[in-house]
Amino acid sequence: MKNYDFSKVIDRRHSGSVKWDHFADDEVLPLWVADMDFQAAPAIQEALRRRVDHGVFGYAQVDDGYYDAIISWQQRRHQWTVDRSSILYTTGVVPAASCAIKALTLPGEKVLVMTPVYNCFFSSIRNQGCGIAESALKRDGDSYVVDWDHFERQCQDEKVTVFLLCNPHNPAGRVWTQEELRRMGAICAENHVRVISDEIHCELVMPGHTFVPFAAVCEQNQRNSVTLCSPSKSFNIAGLQNAYVICSDEEMRRRVDRVINIFEVCDVNPFGIEALKAAYNESEEWIDDLCQYVWDNYLCLKEFVACRLPKVSVCRLEGTYLAWLDIRQLGLTSDEATQRLLHDGKVFVSSGTLYGQRDGDGYLRINLACPRATLEEGLKRIEKVLAYI
Repeated sequence: MKNYDFSKVIDRRHSGSVKWDHFADDEVLPLWVADMDFQAAPAIQEALRRRVDHGVFGYAQVDDGYYDAIISWQQRRHQWTVDRSSILYTTGVVPAASCAIKALTLPGEKVLVMTPVYNCFFSSIRNQGCGIAESALKRDGDSYVVDWDHFERQCQDEKVTVFLLCNPHNPAGRVWTQEELRRMGAICAENHVRVISDEIHCELVMPGHTFVPFAAVCEQNQRNSVTLCSPSKSFNIAGLQNAYVICSDEEMRRRVDRVINIFEVCDVNPFGIEALKAAYNESEEWIDDLCQYVWDNYLCLKEFVACRLPKVSVCRLEGTYLAWLDIRQLGLTSDEATQRLLHDGKVFVSSGTLYGQRDGDGYLRINLACPRATLEEGLKRIEKVLAYI
């Protein structure tokens, strides 16, 4: 395995970065949005240079190599056999989620989510005229588990027709096990609830854990689900606007494809195509090294919090590069803590209420995908504000 240098600090200010240019104040250190501060894998950079050297950037056609890369990656990495006819391409996982919800629901129906959960789930559901049904995850030690009784009761609601799954789960950091996914699938199938599985974080898995695609668990899960995926999050190429949908059921796939075209998110740019192929065909060692670096950052965070912030605890990280901090003992709401950190510490983290007003309050989400020096500076600023509350 090669050793890639993830410790290199790259100045991203004034580069049009959502993460770094959100605030006019250059002193603010951003540890919020899920965007890595690492350069893309060398193979991706080289593929993009070759495409730039071509010099013509017209409308792009997805080629055989694009499909082959996805099929090979899913089989090699996750032991999931995907048929080419099951794959649809689009611009991003969030647009894909909106398209899938629109395709599989009627206005007024409900979409089930397990809170706290990725904030864009809420807007994607509401934007399609659907209601939100919540099943809160239960704290179990330093992690979360499914409240199976409540989850099943929600699925039994005749208005709930879709379950929007986050796999791995953002922000709780869970990598769902095969048995958990099988149980979710069985409950949903029994109650005629279709599953949309957002698997954008699927490559960001920490040591000791294994990602399992929802549809790969069993035939029933595959028939009753739509999978959303992209190399964008794992390989830090979100700006290249490329994602794909995998759906083996012909009727569901036809409906999703129709909405992708109605919403006009059916065209992808040539750089996204080349980046996906380079990521999946040539960058497997890079992603393995990346996950190890993120894990080491997590251990650094845990040690710092244990020694310097006794009223704060860190939830177990199984997947993603997003740490979930429990600050309930501080006696502050998430929004209050976030504002204090911003104004007094010049460090910006995500308030837990973004991921559920009720189930996210009392938590903060911190992005670990940055050089160690950046993380350490951020932690010092956090300590300055929270240590004496």
